Amino acid sequence: MRVDVGRSGGDALHWRQAALRRRCLGENAAVRGALGVVGIRVLGSGRKSYGEFCGGDGFSDWKREIEPSLKGVPELGWVLATRVHGKGYATEAVRAAIAWGDANIRSSGSRLGKTVCIIHPEHARSIRVAEKCGFKEMQRTTYKGEPTILFSR
Repeated sequence: MRVDVGRSGGDALHWRQAALRRRCLGENAAVRGALGVVGIRVLGSGRKSYGEFCGGDGFSDWKREIEPSLKGVPELGWVLATRVHGKGYATEAVRAAIAWGDANIRSSGSRLGKTVCIIHPEHARSIRVAEKCGFKEMQRTTYKGEPTILFSR
């Protein structure tokens, strides 16, 4: 797996985002929303042996209508194509994103911590990734009428 870390707008990273977008749009509908709103693009990931991208992650302020408010706290999100689930790529990617965020994003001093993520309770693999990467469950809430777990680190 190759992890590329940087900010949106860089030529090489822009190409990677475009390639990721083209590759994943037909395979994973969740990528459609995620790639369009990521404010700081942190990761393009792919299997070197195939030369194809399989997912991505990033920090952003999605301005979600959720309680408690996430305003001012970077939210980390990730998405991977189903074909690469269970291979450790998400954990590797999230750890790389956190390292980049810790070095480049100033803490807001929020009671929510330095970084947050929200995960549906049925997404056991994402919950495990979050926990392995230092996130702790902070609160059960709802988002768009769906049960949601707010994690913080």
